[in-house]
Amino acid sequence: MSERKMIAPELELQQPISPHPDARGRATRDVLSLAQPRPRWFLPGLLAGVASAVMAVLLLACSAWLITRAAEMPPILFLSMAVVGVRAFALGRSACRYLERLTSHDAAFRQLAELRLGIFRRIVPVSPAGLAGTGRGDLLTRLVRDVDDLQDLPLRVVQPLLVAGITALLSVVGVWLLLPAAGLTLLVCLLLAGVLGTVFSGTLAARADRELAPLRGALADEVLEIVENLDVLTAFDALSPRLAALARTDERLRRASLRRSVGVGVQSAIVSLFAGAATLGALYLGIGQLGGPGGLLGPALVVAVLVPMAVFEVFGMIPLAAGAWRQVRVSAARVADVVPQTVPPEIPVDATNPQHLRPCIRAVDAAPGQATDQATDQAADQAADQAANSNTDPAAVSVDYLLQLTDLGARWPGQAEPGVSGVTLRLAAGDRVHLAGPSGAGKTTLAQTLVRFLEYTGSYQINGVEARLLAQADVRRVVGLCEQRPWLFDDSIRQNLLFARDTATDAELGAVLARVGLAEWTARRGGLEARVGERGALVSGGQAQRIALARALLADFPVLIVDEPTANVDSAQADALVRDILSAAADDHRAVLLISHTPVPDALITTRVTLPATEGVNPCGAVRGGAATS
Repeated sequence: MSERKMIAPELELQQPISPHPDARGRATRDVLSLAQPRPRWFLPGLLAGVASAVMAVLLLACSAWLITRAAEMPPILFLSMAVVGVRAFALGRSACRYLERLTSHDAAFRQLAELRLGIFRRIVPVSPAGLAGTGRGDLLTRLVRDVDDLQDLPLRVVQPLLVAGITALLSVVGVWLLLPAAGLTLLVCLLLAGVLGTVFSGTLAARADRELAPLRGALADEVLEIVENLDVLTAFDALSPRLAALARTDERLRRASLRRSVGVGVQSAIVSLFAGAATLGALYLGIGQLGGPGGLLGPALVVAVLVPMAVFEVFGMIPLAAGAWRQVRVSAARVADVVPQTVPPEIPVDATNPQHLRPCIRAVDAAPGQATDQATDQAADQAADQAANSNTDPAAVSVDYLLQLTDLGARWPGQAEPGVSGVTLRLAAGDRVHLAGPSGAGKTTLAQTLVRFLEYTGSYQINGVEARLLAQADVRRVVGLCEQRPWLFDDSIRQNLLFARDTATDAELGAVLARVGLAEWTARRGGLEARVGERGALVSGGQAQRIALARALLADFPVLIVDEPTANVDSAQADALVRDILSAAADDHRAVLLISHTPVPDALITTRVTLPATEGVNPCGAVRGGAATS
């Protein structure tokens, strides 16, 4: 299969990410461009920032002139304009500063919201198999902390550079008009402060700036691993080595933060040094021209000497922006690396113009692999007409589904050997198939393939239509999956069920809980508002599986795959759980594929399928195998 390029229209990338050697750099630049707010959002904050900085310089200049001129005791009329100017610049600086904070942060947060949404939309097509190479803690850090750090691009990089540059340029011009030599001195000191501050900061803190984000991700990974496996680590006396490793990572993070702080301190010292040099240079050059016919007046000299102090206070943001830029670029690269630059061939991609399944209306009368689009559409239209004539919702019309697998195989991204191969299976409405096989035979890989999380070889048809020609969302509306470790949200039972169908009433929720044997248990816990805890910590493994089954029944998948429902259940409850799963699913005449090591009575199933083990190991230690049907 040829290499396919990731196209992310949600990120406003008009060109696909290229597999060119510089693809990673291009993806980073794409993320950075998306972190920068649109001009109509960004400009108000920039203008307010420039106004605030210029008024700060003018306030010091006007105050210096007023104090010096007042010492000469002229008539008050000669000072009135300066008095008004001091008040105006003081109030204006504060007002513009407030406006700048308000508008610039509003622009950054708006763009950050769009960036987050775009990143998640970019991740969804390659999830979950395409993210297997990134630890959960590191992935969380990338999607939260690193994405949040991208707001520093407009707030601490672009805007400070523009504000400081414009203000410094205007100040140099103003001082040059008063005293050309002092203006030239100020310009030289500004350039030296900017260059040397950035160079010294880069020498001392560049490595730390690059290390901070990855170290935060590594620390989050280790913390999450310890918290999630605390009971196992304690039971096997393996907690101390993990805590020691965590302490070492934390120490590396502390040292990197310290090195960055040293770099920031050196920057500030260099800026302060050249601010003093500019002030002393202006004083030295101005004293010689003080007084005399056509000479420099005292108030003007004071302005030329003190203005550099205010200018360097604003200009000090430039070296800091250089450090912020390094951190932002690292965060952008980490965000861009969350997904592959090209979609691996093992990850399915929707066809350019995918065919779409009409909800719950497809034809299955034709022989396997012989159904045509025309027959399908005719059957769909007939079912829709029947629903219209009977005043029922077309989505409620019961129509059989048919899954036909022929020599199907699949593998995980980055693996040379297939995780499962040679599977041939037919699954019709009402069928209850028990899929068995030794650990690592590829049962879970097959389940992930049927819901289109993994690309496949061979043939996988839904009512005669090849699955790769269908929209993945349509396939997942037909084929549902209850995973081995079902995800339960840290919320109430009600919200965990409404996740499947948010229009369900309490009566419908109670009915579906009764079907999976949880009615009495729910009542004892206080009803639908009872919480299940983080990832179902407050419920047992069997109860979690039953809640997941209730959720799947509520979603009304015509084909339901249940992956190892008894993996976290004691043997006394395993038989009852399997029986309840097959009974509840069979009530709606849906097709069920049960993946389980637990023996299932013949009366509960219609077909048994066994995946024999062969040589080869998959990412989870699984052994590749073919398939045998009995």
